[in-house]
Amino acid sequence: MSTESQDLTNAEETPAEEKRERKALQVIGWFSIGMAVATIGIYLGYELRCRYKFNRRTPYDFYSNAGEQHVSEFGMGI
Repeated sequence: MSTESQDLTNAEETPAEEKRERKALQVIGWFSIGMAVATIGIYLGYELRCRYKFNRRTPYDFYSNAGEQHVSEFGMGI
């Protein structure tokens, strides 16, 4: 017996190992596709919202102090 490890060729792999390998690749593939679809959906949603907000501006939006008023909490806390 030799101590060197020998790689299995495709002919020596059992059908169960091939099926397991194919299933793993399918899972990885479907997960990658799902992540790509989610990323594209988030990006498109962000762009559509920005365009919607931009097209619905009022004259008050052009003033420098327009928008949300930030409450100052200076001196609050320990």
